[in-house]
Amino acid sequence: MFENLKIGVLGGGQLGAMLMRHAIDFGLSVSIMDNDVNAPCARYTSSFFCADPASYEAVLEFGKGLDVITIEKEAVNIEALRQLEKQGVKVFPTPGTIEVIQDKFSQKQFLQSHNIPVVPGEAVQGKDDLHRYENKLPGCLKKRRDGYDGYGVMVLRTSADIENAFDVPCVLEELVDIKQEIAVIVARNEHGAIKCYDPVAMVFSEEKFILDFQMAPAQIDDSIRKEAAAIAEKIADALKLVGILAVEMFITKDNRLLVNELAPRPHNSGHHTIEASITSQYEQLLRAILGFPLGDTALRFPSLMMNILESASPDSNVREKLPQLLSLEEVHLHWYGKKGYRPGRKVGHITIGGNTMESVVSKAETIRKILN
Repeated sequence: MFENLKIGVLGGGQLGAMLMRHAIDFGLSVSIMDNDVNAPCARYTSSFFCADPASYEAVLEFGKGLDVITIEKEAVNIEALRQLEKQGVKVFPTPGTIEVIQDKFSQKQFLQSHNIPVVPGEAVQGKDDLHRYENKLPGCLKKRRDGYDGYGVMVLRTSADIENAFDVPCVLEELVDIKQEIAVIVARNEHGAIKCYDPVAMVFSEEKFILDFQMAPAQIDDSIRKEAAAIAEKIADALKLVGILAVEMFITKDNRLLVNELAPRPHNSGHHTIEASITSQYEQLLRAILGFPLGDTALRFPSLMMNILESASPDSNVREKLPQLLSLEEVHLHWYGKKGYRPGRKVGHITIGGNTMESVVSKAETIRKILN
């Protein structure tokens, strides 16, 4: 059906690899661009371009002859994508959408301009500039660009912490009194059709600010569930989104919803959709950018998705424990096949299913003991 359609993806990590898996079902030809020759996607395509997605010249060259370009990371060259659009290449999400979200402060300003509730924050130029905001501490400091998986986030408790702060443009946010963190993935196509997945509950590592596990559906009041979906849909419309968008939110102790961050691409909070939803987030992205009707987002069963992180010790035997995990029922392993070694990075994830959330959580506790 799409044998002659050429799709390009900027970024070659595990998100791109999972997207490629679903592209095969549609008979698509996929080209990948990443600056790491050993990126997870490299082994799955004969059309791999080893170059920096942030390079104007490289992205322009990559895009020649492609029909559609999408992303699996935000750190891409916007001006090259705009030029490719002028040459007739479809770019989804649009360069304008990516540009708004690339910078966390611009993202916050955009949301505020559309009356979306966000965590209050100030733009700071660097370490020295932080001294002007000592009266706002404690606070959460985030790099405005290129932060991911907890990198580029730190908490400043007192003015003494400024000495070790990031010395780049950042956003200093208020520390929110959080009851729960949730995420909603919303999809929108060129025709304006929108569909949301159920909110998921997210639990982060306090040390590394990286997602430890998430549960779907989130155990929240129905009124908050509906409000979260409405916020996600409002943002998708405001961005004129074509593709999928992960909207991370805080539920405060007084039951207010505040948007934390946006990601205009497949997201860690949607990994469970491969097994647990009727339509995965990856298939949904393809449907959206190809002009297909959006798929059913309903959950098939309760699930818990657990990240597997690279151990602090290079001698860790996590890989040896994988067969033991796979002996458990309704446990699905996704191993990313990353090369090299870096403590704390995501090397895989496990999705656990069951008839009830209680049975899923019980199984997750067993898995945690095995991994530890």
